[in-house]
Amino acid sequence: MAKKNPDQAPADQKRFLEGAVSAAQHPLLSSLLKHIAGPYRQKMGNGCPPSHWFLVNSRGGLWVNPFKDAEPDQWLYIIGRACLHLALDHLKNRTNPRAWTRACAVEAARLQKDLKLGVPPVSFDLSPLWPRSIENLYAYFREHPEDTDDLKALLLVEGEGSPFQVIEESVLRSEFRWTTVPRWPDLFGQGIARAVEKTVDQFSVDQNPPNYHTPVQRARRWFIDHHPLLGALASGFRIIDDIALCQRMDIQVAAVNDFLGEIYVNRACGLDEEQWKFVLAHEFLHAGLRHLARRRGRHPFLWNVACDFVINGWLIEMQVGRLPTVGMLFDPNLGSESADSVYDRMVQDLRRYRRLATFRSAGLGDMLGPHEGPNLDVQVHCDLEDFYRRALRQGLEYQRSAGRGLVPGGLEEEILALDQPAVPWDVTLAWWFDEHFPPLEKVRTYAQLSRRQSATPDIPRPRLVAREEDRLSRTFGVIVDTSGSMDRVLLGKALGAIAAFGAEREVRAARVVFCDAQVHDQGWMECQEIAGRVIVKGRGGTILQPAVDFLEKAADFPSTGPFLIITDGACDVLSLAREHAFLLPEGRHLPFRPWGKVFDLA
Repeated sequence: MAKKNPDQAPADQKRFLEGAVSAAQHPLLSSLLKHIAGPYRQKMGNGCPPSHWFLVNSRGGLWVNPFKDAEPDQWLYIIGRACLHLALDHLKNRTNPRAWTRACAVEAARLQKDLKLGVPPVSFDLSPLWPRSIENLYAYFREHPEDTDDLKALLLVEGEGSPFQVIEESVLRSEFRWTTVPRWPDLFGQGIARAVEKTVDQFSVDQNPPNYHTPVQRARRWFIDHHPLLGALASGFRIIDDIALCQRMDIQVAAVNDFLGEIYVNRACGLDEEQWKFVLAHEFLHAGLRHLARRRGRHPFLWNVACDFVINGWLIEMQVGRLPTVGMLFDPNLGSESADSVYDRMVQDLRRYRRLATFRSAGLGDMLGPHEGPNLDVQVHCDLEDFYRRALRQGLEYQRSAGRGLVPGGLEEEILALDQPAVPWDVTLAWWFDEHFPPLEKVRTYAQLSRRQSATPDIPRPRLVAREEDRLSRTFGVIVDTSGSMDRVLLGKALGAIAAFGAEREVRAARVVFCDAQVHDQGWMECQEIAGRVIVKGRGGTILQPAVDFLEKAADFPSTGPFLIITDGACDVLSLAREHAFLLPEGRHLPFRPWGKVFDLA
């Protein structure tokens, strides 16, 4: 019988070696691993604590736990995590090492998720800490020192301890063959540059074999090489330079199809390289900020024009390229406005804005839908929302860290907003109820006596109750559009939510009015009755102003009571003088600019 090798770990060596080979061949890690000095093979007595998956120090010593058993992709993740701690310059002394270790773990795990670098061997949730920078994370963990299971899993350490060690420069150890410590961030940067250059060159040759050195292709390459914010988006788009195609699609300068990942350019317009930089950045931002998906029932061309005004203002502020002479929409008075507010302005003067021209042509928007374009049979196998969100978020982080100029505040807010999941409509509706119906204030009264204490049964004690006038004024009005275009399922969902939230906040009753071509007053109804016993009347046309006037003039309705208006948006322009909110089906839009809140029913 062969003797067991005392240095051989009980964990599966074959799977570890497969993961180590994958790490050594990975373009982002290869430069770093060439300079790793420690014996990172699985070997007993290698210095890695039993509670750790790995241990890395500031001189490039890397050890992995010989008793841990994992799949090759998980070993790739472990080795990648250790390399990223070196590459991101995490191994340095801070006043609170425990908080710093956790902040570094979040940043490294976030980058690994974006790069799809292996599979984590344990599960953890990054969503509560996702949008923070490492310094903000460090401050957060200093203020919240308590441990959680998710954080322990994220550290890849079972129990206390740090997965990396900081060694003073003056300390030299015999097992290191480097007398000077390599600059790990520089090595990582070289790996990124080589990987991006190789990928872009191959992609450009495959997707754009002719005219590779035209002004528009050079402008696109400039973003990849010199503009961190839009470089990732530029590398993900294919440039279609076809004059005949542009003539068929009425494209004078450029248009973008974010679903297919294509930008159509018409080089016959005569723009130079600097002007193409401006045009391409314009189309990149249309796609990255998901402007087409955010149209939500608005007029397609007017929404496109509103987005153009906002984007062009940002690009002029950032000094990207030079302004083109065709299709340029810019108004300095709209510099601080969002696309939504610009659109609300424009719908008040449709005749003026419909005559404008985008980079596509007059009266046509340069944002093409999924069914517009020459390659309608293309199969999309990725999450477009996730791709555009990651590309812009990573670009913003690189732009900040590299100090490549300031980003306009409005653009930065929109990029960060893409990272935040949308709050469900029923949650925002509940907040509206909390705002208008806070908990009732209780007062002590002897009119309703409390229970007497058994020790002193002869002493009357007051009870805490809400004032009657406060309770009676706690109400709201519900105006329901009952026209034929309203969806019954969404109508029932909205009425059910209103009933539940009203009853939960001690609303005694609501005044319900149905309206189509005329007003149908349902009178006062208890909140529980709104969802279960309402019979919808009407189903004719849609004129809601009479219902608004009816409730505002009703003698039995309080002057401070707010309105909730349920409609599909196909209604008249309303004039409202008191607090109100609208409930609309998702994707629909009101024909006027509301000053009350709007909740989208999904």
